[in-house]
Amino acid sequence: MLLVAITLSLSLFLLLKAFFKFRSSDQYETKSASILIVVGSGGHTREILALTSALRKHYTPRYYIIAETDKMSKEKVCNSEQSSSGKKTMHDDFEVFSIPRSREVKQSYVSSVLTTIHAMLYSLPLVFNLQPDIILCNGPGTCIPLCIAGLLLKLLSIKNTYIVYVESFCRVKTMSLSGKLLYRFVDAFFVQWPDLLEDYPKAKYVGRLV
Repeated sequence: MLLVAITLSLSLFLLLKAFFKFRSSDQYETKSASILIVVGSGGHTREILALTSALRKHYTPRYYIIAETDKMSKEKVCNSEQSSSGKKTMHDDFEVFSIPRSREVKQSYVSSVLTTIHAMLYSLPLVFNLQPDIILCNGPGTCIPLCIAGLLLKLLSIKNTYIVYVESFCRVKTMSLSGKLLYRFVDAFFVQWPDLLEDYPKAKYVGRLV
């Protein structure tokens, strides 16, 4: 099982490497890329940590973003990082930040507009300050304001941040709301089930990654 997990994680790294573009090829060879990783809750957390398990030595620093009401994901992130590094204390390669949650589970779409705007007020200054090379997300509502902030970095010619969206493994027939909203705007969109390509042909089907 460990070999399978490593192989699947490495496949994502190769995909990221194929799609990621620095402003110059020399920069790619000499500079490590910073990555902002959007951590959801529950299954989203497990999936995103599995996806990033093979990326840590290639992407530094790593910025993990969690919802401020999520009481468990920060500990999971730290445990995952410490497990990979063999250390029992946090190190300088990663940081964990929290922002207001855009949409709670079963929250109405109407009220989620206001909470997303609230989350944007925290996401914009955070992303503009960090200016990550890559934003990686897999569907939690928290990723919406962060990806919007990443798009603004590009539009304002501040940073050519590359946004990578990996649809959750549990999405077999239908796309998540976050996926539907971001499909046309991200730089690379991956799905893990081929049926999703029928309605979203620009997505990249890469098989099971987690």
